[in-house]
Amino acid sequence: HDHLTTAMSYVILGRAIKNEYLALGTIFGTAGLTALAMGGGKKEAAKPTLQQVKEAVPITASSREEEDFIKKFIADAEKDSSKH
Repeated sequence: HDHLTTAMSYVILGRAIKNEYLALGTIFGTAGLTALAMGGGKKEAAKPTLQQVKEAVPITASSREEEDFIKKFIADAEKDSSKH
């Protein structure tokens, strides 16, 4: 009687189920539930365009010079980011 070939098993619903099958069922069940929970038809919110952001955020400056400076700064930053 060789003890290495005797596999452990549990009796579930009247049937003997080997440990290997319980382990594989647990692994695949967990992976399947994880994939189901993370998947789905969720759509990401649409990213606003640069023009929409400009329209949504008003420039509030205390003087005309300050407003011109802010607009020039934004234009320069847009030029720099388009180079990348």
